[in-house]
Amino acid sequence: MADQPLSRPADKPLTKFHQGGLLSGKEALGDGLQARGQWASKAEFLLAVAGQIIGLGNVWRFPYLCYKNGGGVFFVPYLLFLVLCGIPLFLLETSLGQYTSLGGVSAWRTICPLFGGLGYASQVMILHGCVYYIVILAWALFYLFYSFQAELPWSHCNNTWNTDACFLFDKYNQTTNGSSVPENATSPVMEFWEREVLRLSSTLDELGPVSWKLALCLAVVWLVCYFCVWKGVKSTGKVVYLTATFPYVMLFVLLVRGATLPGATQGIVYYLKPNITRLADPQVWMDAGTQIFFSYGICLGSLTALGSYNKYNNDCYKDSFMLCLLNSATSFLAGFAIFSVLGFMAEEQGVDIASVAQSGPGLAFIAYPRAVAMMPVPQLWAVCFFLMIIMLGLDTQFVSLEALMTSVTDLYPHVIRRGYRRELLLLFVCVVCFLIGLVMVTPGGLYVFQIYDHFSCSGASLLLLSIFQSLAIGWVYGAERFSDNIKDMTGYTPLAVFKLCWKYLTPAVCTATFIFSLVRWSPLNLGKGLVAPLWATTLGWILTLSSVSLLPIWAVYALITTPGTLPQRFHRLCSPAEKSSMAFQHLSTNGSPLTYSPVLPLSEKPKEQIIELLQDKKT
Repeated sequence: MADQPLSRPADKPLTKFHQGGLLSGKEALGDGLQARGQWASKAEFLLAVAGQIIGLGNVWRFPYLCYKNGGGVFFVPYLLFLVLCGIPLFLLETSLGQYTSLGGVSAWRTICPLFGGLGYASQVMILHGCVYYIVILAWALFYLFYSFQAELPWSHCNNTWNTDACFLFDKYNQTTNGSSVPENATSPVMEFWEREVLRLSSTLDELGPVSWKLALCLAVVWLVCYFCVWKGVKSTGKVVYLTATFPYVMLFVLLVRGATLPGATQGIVYYLKPNITRLADPQVWMDAGTQIFFSYGICLGSLTALGSYNKYNNDCYKDSFMLCLLNSATSFLAGFAIFSVLGFMAEEQGVDIASVAQSGPGLAFIAYPRAVAMMPVPQLWAVCFFLMIIMLGLDTQFVSLEALMTSVTDLYPHVIRRGYRRELLLLFVCVVCFLIGLVMVTPGGLYVFQIYDHFSCSGASLLLLSIFQSLAIGWVYGAERFSDNIKDMTGYTPLAVFKLCWKYLTPAVCTATFIFSLVRWSPLNLGKGLVAPLWATTLGWILTLSSVSLLPIWAVYALITTPGTLPQRFHRLCSPAEKSSMAFQHLSTNGSPLTYSPVLPLSEKPKEQIIELLQDKKT
């Protein structure tokens, strides 16, 4: 049953089809349509979702936010957002995919047609993410190649790209009292990052030529991603065994190594030292909310797509709890690995840890490489760290790509699931994203990257989609009905608090956070004293609107094209699709879909009818 799209709990399982059972592997159905596919085991699903949600944000963003926002006190707003928004929306998206056996777009069009724009918006956000997120992996691969040199190039000032201002602060702090630091002095790790890796320009207006070294790294990473996804869940499900587990091995190795370094205790104290007064700062709550949305992959459609390859009676309820716990625990433990090393670096340089603690690219490509250069056998630790960064980002990237392909394929199954059309479409997507990404490997590329990162998959976009997802399920489709659907799949009813969250708490918290983000909005700071100019900010908001605007556009389009009076149109578009989901269409050899009875709601799907139809096919 590996390729059976939807397995219904019934007295007699759907075990055979055609003459030899359900098709698997590369076999095609009677009309040449290839089977949709399904996870070969539950482990593949868990590892794929873990790979998607556990990414660079857990390692380079959460520890810094914890330190910045009051240490251990940060867990109060973080856990509140986790309970009220993170877990309810995570369960909503995963179970939606499993129940419909469809990707993000088709699932929403089936369950609540008026809100079909949610699916389209999430796919556009995935597409934006695929363009810029992979650039981080190109940077990491660049560092990895340089890590095999006899002496790490960012540990000294004898490179061709170094300037006269290059200065070894760590050796200076160990031998002097800090009375005569050269004016405008820069560290070798900073010069390596800015002058060799990025070749950074002084303003956003100077994009400059493409860096062939970074472009080559970007091409290599895209090539790897392509071959991870090209055969659908068959290839993705196998690759995640490596990409989802290897970072944990490296994280454990770095954690053990970091804990044995001098100054590690100081770093961990800074990481967790509680500061109760920080709870009064609204920005702390905003940081906690955005971290939950970013790290849990909510509203990107990927959870729905991955859940759609599950068997119908998979326990998605327990899976959601387990994966959410794993995600947050990983973030927490990563803080120990990162801050123990930062504490070591602060002690080695004789400075306060506040001067070395950074977030984002600054942590991964400046602070940590600098700390690694101070360790014995630095090449080994550099290779371990950058392999971990690559693996953490790689599975997030290719699983997002798989989610995008799933949604597009489910929209046009009879067109794409034939021959090698899926592979060719995937190749086209990869090539286009690669060509757009070349803008980000120019001297001004870092600034373009920051604009993409801040606007395309921004907090505003995610929050708006979260609000409308909750409204669609909680009020239009019905929280009680959706809870019954989960019971139909798992055998037991979810906690009543989930219905409360879907209807009231999640949309209320998301709305409040969204309003606060607008009130506190300010132009994007690009670093080095640069603020995004008006044209760049305008471009950024266009990126945001390119996804969010699809919600009203789809709603208007659906209302115009649906027959009947206006009240009839609203009634039809706010009711589940009368016919079966497109996931069932490939069960028919003559092209006609197997439909549900139009008089029954989705919560009362006639399983026996489907079984009888399949039995008729066999005879």
